[in-house]
Amino acid sequence: QLQASGGGLVQAGGSLRLSCAASGRTFSRSARGWFRQAPGKEREFVAAITWTSSTRYTADSVKGRFTVSRDNAKQMLYLQMNNLKPDDTAVYYCAAGARIIVSALPEGSAYDFWGQGTLVTVSS
Repeated sequence: QLQASGGGLVQAGGSLRLSCAASGRTFSRSARGWFRQAPGKEREFVAAITWTSSTRYTADSVKGRFTVSRDNAKQMLYLQMNNLKPDDTAVYYCAAGARIIVSALPEGSAYDFWGQGTLVTVSS
């Protein structure tokens, strides 16, 4: 089970840190990712990280502003979001999947487990 938290209302240029807690099973050796879905839009990839943290993917739209990290001992996944823009407004979901090849990290269909989502609203 995955539980995302940390969303909220923030002004443009502000920062938020999202967290995703895992429970019920171990995800220490699973790739983990963040996706988001804005109102009226399809879900899109945001960032992902392999279980060793050796590879991190970040979508071009958030590159340089968002950083994904994880703590395997705590089974936590994080997304540090800086310089937020109104276009970042969305529900953010965390996901986990085993046996995901690196090239498939941005693909939502590659993930087996999903959290319930946390809403991030960025005001202009």
